[in-house]
Amino acid sequence: MFDHIKEDISIVFERDPAARTRLEILTTYPGVHALIIHRFSHALWKADWFWLGRLLSHLGRWLTGVEIHPGATIGRRVFIDHGMGVVIGETAVIGDDCTLYHGVTLGGTSWNKGKRHPTLEAGVVIGAGAKVLGPITVGEGAKIGSNAVVVKDVPANATAVGIPARILEEEKSKQRETAAQKIGFAAYAVGNDENDPMIKAIHSLLDHATKQEQAISDLQAQLARLNMNTETDAEVGEAFDVQHNTGKPE
Repeated sequence: MFDHIKEDISIVFERDPAARTRLEILTTYPGVHALIIHRFSHALWKADWFWLGRLLSHLGRWLTGVEIHPGATIGRRVFIDHGMGVVIGETAVIGDDCTLYHGVTLGGTSWNKGKRHPTLEAGVVIGAGAKVLGPITVGEGAKIGSNAVVVKDVPANATAVGIPARILEEEKSKQRETAAQKIGFAAYAVGNDENDPMIKAIHSLLDHATKQEQAISDLQAQLARLNMNTETDAEVGEAFDVQHNTGKPE
Protein backbone atom coordinates (compact mmCIF):
# COMPACT_ATOMS: atom_id res chain seq x y z
CA MET A 1 0.00 0.00 0.00
CA PHE A 2 2.73 2.48 0.94
CA ASP A 3 4.52 1.78 -2.35
CA HIS A 4 1.29 2.75 -4.14
CA ILE A 5 1.11 5.97 -2.14
CA LYS A 6 4.70 6.84 -3.08
CA GLU A 7 3.82 6.29 -6.73
CA ASP A 8 0.70 8.44 -6.38
CA ILE A 9 2.90 11.29 -5.19
CA SER A 10 5.70 10.77 -7.71
CA ILE A 11 3.39 10.63 -10.74
CA VAL A 12 2.19 14.18 -10.06
CA PHE A 13 5.55 15.56 -11.24
CA GLU A 14 5.00 13.94 -14.66
CA ARG A 15 1.44 15.19 -15.17
CA ASP A 16 1.32 18.55 -13.43
CA PRO A 17 3.97 21.15 -14.38
CA ALA A 18 2.88 23.27 -11.39
CA ALA A 19 4.17 20.67 -8.91
CA ARG A 20 7.43 21.70 -7.23
CA THR A 21 8.20 19.54 -4.21
CA ARG A 22 6.96 16.34 -2.59
CA LEU A 23 6.03 18.32 0.51
CA GLU A 24 3.83 20.62 -1.58
CA ILE A 25 2.13 17.63 -3.21
CA LEU A 26 1.61 15.80 0.06
CA THR A 27 0.11 18.83 1.80
CA THR A 28 -1.82 20.72 -0.89
CA TYR A 29 -3.08 18.25 -3.53
CA PRO A 30 -6.62 17.03 -2.70
CA GLY A 31 -6.50 14.39 -5.45
CA VAL A 32 -3.49 12.80 -3.77
CA HIS A 33 -5.16 13.04 -0.35
CA ALA A 34 -8.29 11.35 -1.74
CA LEU A 35 -6.28 8.46 -3.16
CA ILE A 36 -4.32 7.99 0.07
CA ILE A 37 -7.54 7.88 2.10
CA HIS A 38 -9.06 5.48 -0.44
CA ARG A 39 -6.13 3.07 -0.11
CA PHE A 40 -6.96 2.70 3.59
CA SER A 41 -10.76 2.67 3.22
CA HIS A 42 -10.50 0.06 0.45
CA ALA A 43 -8.35 -2.15 2.67
CA LEU A 44 -11.01 -1.92 5.38
CA TRP A 45 -13.71 -2.75 2.82
CA LYS A 46 -11.81 -5.82 1.62
CA ALA A 47 -11.48 -6.95 5.24
CA ASP A 48 -15.31 -6.74 5.60
CA TRP A 49 -15.12 -3.66 7.83
CA PHE A 50 -17.78 -2.07 5.65
CA TRP A 51 -19.09 0.62 7.99
CA LEU A 52 -15.61 1.76 8.98
CA GLY A 53 -14.56 1.85 5.33
CA ARG A 54 -17.60 3.96 4.43
CA LEU A 55 -16.98 6.29 7.36
CA LEU A 56 -13.36 6.85 6.33
CA SER A 57 -14.35 7.48 2.71
CA HIS A 58 -17.02 9.93 3.90
CA LEU A 59 -14.41 11.84 5.90
CA GLY A 60 -12.21 11.84 2.80
CA ARG A 61 -15.05 13.32 0.77
CA TRP A 62 -15.54 16.06 3.37
CA LEU A 63 -11.83 16.89 3.42
CA THR A 64 -11.06 16.72 -0.31
CA GLY A 65 -14.28 17.17 -2.29
CA VAL A 66 -13.59 13.81 -3.97
CA GLU A 67 -16.07 10.99 -3.37
CA ILE A 68 -14.62 7.51 -3.86
CA HIS A 69 -16.61 4.51 -2.69
CA PRO A 70 -14.36 2.19 -0.66
CA GLY A 71 -15.41 -0.72 -2.88
CA ALA A 72 -13.93 0.90 -6.01
CA THR A 73 -10.74 -0.65 -7.39
CA ILE A 74 -8.01 1.84 -8.32
CA GLY A 75 -4.71 0.87 -9.92
CA ARG A 76 -1.23 2.32 -9.65
CA ARG A 77 -0.02 5.79 -10.67
CA VAL A 78 -3.55 7.20 -10.99
CA PHE A 79 -3.72 11.00 -10.95
CA ILE A 80 -6.81 13.00 -9.96
CA ASP A 81 -6.05 16.61 -10.93
CA HIS A 82 -7.75 19.31 -8.81
CA GLY A 83 -10.28 16.68 -7.77
CA MET A 84 -13.27 18.75 -6.68
CA GLY A 85 -16.53 17.07 -7.63
CA VAL A 86 -15.05 13.73 -8.73
CA VAL A 87 -17.39 10.80 -7.96
CA ILE A 88 -16.29 7.17 -8.31
CA GLY A 89 -18.87 4.44 -7.71
CA GLU A 90 -18.63 1.18 -5.80
CA THR A 91 -18.00 -1.22 -8.69
CA ALA A 92 -15.82 1.14 -10.74
CA VAL A 93 -12.44 -0.19 -11.81
CA ILE A 94 -9.63 2.23 -12.73
CA GLY A 95 -6.52 0.79 -14.36
CA ASP A 96 -2.91 1.90 -13.98
CA ASP A 97 -1.73 5.32 -15.22
CA CYS A 98 -5.20 6.84 -15.64
CA THR A 99 -5.86 10.57 -15.26
CA LEU A 100 -9.14 12.13 -14.09
CA TYR A 101 -9.85 15.85 -13.98
CA HIS A 102 -12.29 17.70 -11.73
CA GLY A 103 -15.99 17.04 -12.01
CA VAL A 104 -15.61 13.54 -13.47
CA THR A 105 -18.29 10.99 -12.59
CA LEU A 106 -17.87 7.24 -12.92
CA GLY A 107 -21.49 6.44 -12.17
CA GLY A 108 -24.10 3.74 -12.49
CA THR A 109 -27.33 3.57 -14.46
CA SER A 110 -29.06 0.79 -12.53
CA TRP A 111 -30.29 0.14 -9.00
CA ASN A 112 -29.56 -3.57 -9.35
CA LYS A 113 -26.74 -5.23 -7.46
CA GLY A 114 -23.62 -6.33 -9.28
CA LYS A 115 -21.33 -4.56 -11.73
CA ARG A 116 -22.96 -1.22 -12.55
CA HIS A 117 -20.06 1.22 -12.88
CA PRO A 118 -17.42 1.71 -15.61
CA THR A 119 -14.09 0.00 -16.09
CA LEU A 120 -11.19 2.17 -17.24
CA GLU A 121 -8.27 0.28 -18.74
CA ALA A 122 -4.67 1.51 -18.44
CA GLY A 123 -3.73 5.00 -19.56
CA VAL A 124 -7.25 6.45 -19.93
CA VAL A 125 -7.61 10.24 -19.68
CA ILE A 126 -11.01 11.74 -18.77
CA GLY A 127 -11.53 15.48 -19.19
CA ALA A 128 -13.16 17.84 -16.71
CA GLY A 129 -16.87 17.38 -16.15
CA ALA A 130 -17.18 14.17 -18.17
CA LYS A 131 -19.69 11.52 -17.10
CA VAL A 132 -18.96 7.84 -17.78
CA LEU A 133 -22.06 5.86 -16.88
CA GLY A 134 -22.94 2.20 -16.59
CA PRO A 135 -20.98 -1.08 -16.68
CA ILE A 136 -19.08 -0.09 -19.82
CA THR A 137 -15.38 -0.38 -20.69
CA VAL A 138 -13.14 2.47 -21.79
CA GLY A 139 -10.25 0.90 -23.68
CA GLU A 140 -6.56 1.33 -23.00
CA GLY A 141 -5.18 4.75 -23.91
CA ALA A 142 -8.59 6.21 -24.77
CA LYS A 143 -9.45 9.87 -24.16
CA ILE A 144 -12.80 11.28 -23.06
CA GLY A 145 -13.43 14.95 -23.85
CA SER A 146 -14.54 17.48 -21.25
CA ASN A 147 -18.27 17.39 -20.41
CA ALA A 148 -18.83 14.29 -22.57
CA VAL A 149 -21.49 11.79 -21.48
CA VAL A 150 -20.31 8.26 -22.26
CA VAL A 151 -22.86 5.43 -22.11
CA LYS A 152 -21.25 2.93 -24.53
CA ASP A 153 -17.90 1.15 -24.71
CA VAL A 154 -14.99 3.20 -26.05
CA PRO A 155 -12.31 1.35 -28.08
CA ALA A 156 -8.65 1.47 -27.14
CA ASN A 157 -6.78 4.66 -28.18
CA ALA A 158 -10.02 6.30 -29.37
CA THR A 159 -11.26 9.79 -28.52
CA ALA A 160 -14.89 10.26 -27.43
CA VAL A 161 -16.63 13.65 -27.25
CA GLY A 162 -20.14 15.07 -27.08
CA ILE A 163 -23.53 14.30 -25.52
CA PRO A 164 -24.04 11.42 -25.96
CA ALA A 165 -20.38 10.72 -26.66
CA ARG A 166 -19.32 9.64 -30.14
CA ILE A 167 -15.98 8.41 -31.40
CA LEU A 168 -13.99 10.90 -33.45
CA GLU A 169 -12.83 9.69 -36.84
CA GLU A 170 -9.14 10.54 -36.59
CA GLU A 171 -8.36 9.63 -40.20
CA LYS A 172 -11.13 11.86 -41.54
CA SER A 173 -9.92 14.70 -39.31
CA LYS A 174 -6.43 14.41 -40.79
CA GLN A 175 -7.86 14.43 -44.32
CA ARG A 176 -9.86 17.57 -43.53
CA GLU A 177 -6.77 19.30 -42.16
CA THR A 178 -4.74 18.38 -45.24
CA ALA A 179 -7.50 19.58 -47.57
CA ALA A 180 -7.80 22.87 -45.66
CA GLN A 181 -4.06 23.48 -45.94
CA LYS A 182 -4.08 22.83 -49.69
CA ILE A 183 -6.80 25.42 -50.36
CA GLY A 184 -5.25 27.93 -47.99
CA PHE A 185 -7.97 27.68 -45.36
CA ALA A 186 -6.99 27.64 -41.70
CA ALA A 187 -9.70 25.97 -39.60
CA TYR A 188 -8.86 28.07 -36.56
CA ALA A 189 -10.93 27.22 -33.49
CA VAL A 190 -12.97 24.66 -35.44
CA GLY A 191 -13.33 21.53 -33.35
CA ASN A 192 -14.60 18.08 -34.26
CA ASP A 193 -16.98 18.14 -31.34
CA GLU A 194 -18.82 21.27 -32.37
CA ASN A 195 -22.49 21.16 -33.38
CA ASP A 196 -22.51 24.55 -35.07
CA PRO A 197 -24.20 24.36 -38.54
CA MET A 198 -21.46 26.51 -40.09
CA ILE A 199 -18.75 24.17 -38.86
CA LYS A 200 -20.69 21.18 -40.18
CA ALA A 201 -20.96 22.92 -43.56
CA ILE A 202 -17.20 23.61 -43.61
CA HIS A 203 -16.48 19.98 -42.73
CA SER A 204 -18.81 18.87 -45.53
CA LEU A 205 -17.01 21.11 -48.04
CA LEU A 206 -13.62 19.81 -46.93
CA ASP A 207 -14.82 16.20 -47.24
CA HIS A 208 -16.15 16.99 -50.73
CA ALA A 209 -12.84 18.59 -51.73
CA THR A 210 -10.97 15.50 -50.53
CA LYS A 211 -13.23 13.21 -52.61
CA GLN A 212 -12.75 15.43 -55.68
CA GLU A 213 -8.98 15.33 -55.30
CA GLN A 214 -9.08 11.55 -55.07
CA ALA A 215 -11.30 11.32 -58.17
CA ILE A 216 -8.98 13.65 -60.13
CA SER A 217 -5.96 11.62 -59.03
CA ASP A 218 -7.66 8.41 -60.21
CA LEU A 219 -8.50 10.00 -63.59
CA GLN A 220 -4.93 11.20 -64.05
CA ALA A 221 -3.65 7.71 -63.33
CA GLN A 222 -6.06 6.23 -65.88
CA LEU A 223 -5.05 8.80 -68.52
CA ALA A 224 -1.41 8.06 -67.88
CA ARG A 225 -2.04 4.35 -68.43
CA LEU A 226 -4.00 5.09 -71.65
CA ASN A 227 -1.14 7.24 -73.00
CA MET A 228 1.33 4.47 -72.26
CA ASN A 229 -0.87 1.98 -74.06
CA THR A 230 -1.25 4.33 -77.06
CA GLU A 231 2.50 4.82 -77.35
CA THR A 232 3.06 1.07 -77.07
CA ASP A 233 0.46 0.38 -79.78
CA ALA A 234 2.11 2.94 -82.07
CA GLU A 235 5.52 1.34 -81.59
CA VAL A 236 4.11 -2.12 -82.33
CA GLY A 237 2.37 -0.76 -85.45
CA GLU A 238 5.59 0.76 -86.72
CA ALA A 239 7.42 -2.50 -86.14
CA PHE A 240 4.98 -4.33 -88.45
CA ASP A 241 4.75 -1.51 -91.00
CA VAL A 242 6.70 -2.69 -94.06
CA GLN A 243 6.89 0.77 -95.60
CA HIS A 244 8.22 2.19 -92.36
CA ASN A 245 10.88 -0.51 -92.13
CA THR A 246 12.12 -0.37 -95.72
CA GLY A 247 11.47 3.23 -96.44
CA LYS A 248 10.17 2.18 -99.97
CA PRO A 249 6.61 2.11 -101.20
CA GLU A 250 5.21 -1.22 -102.28
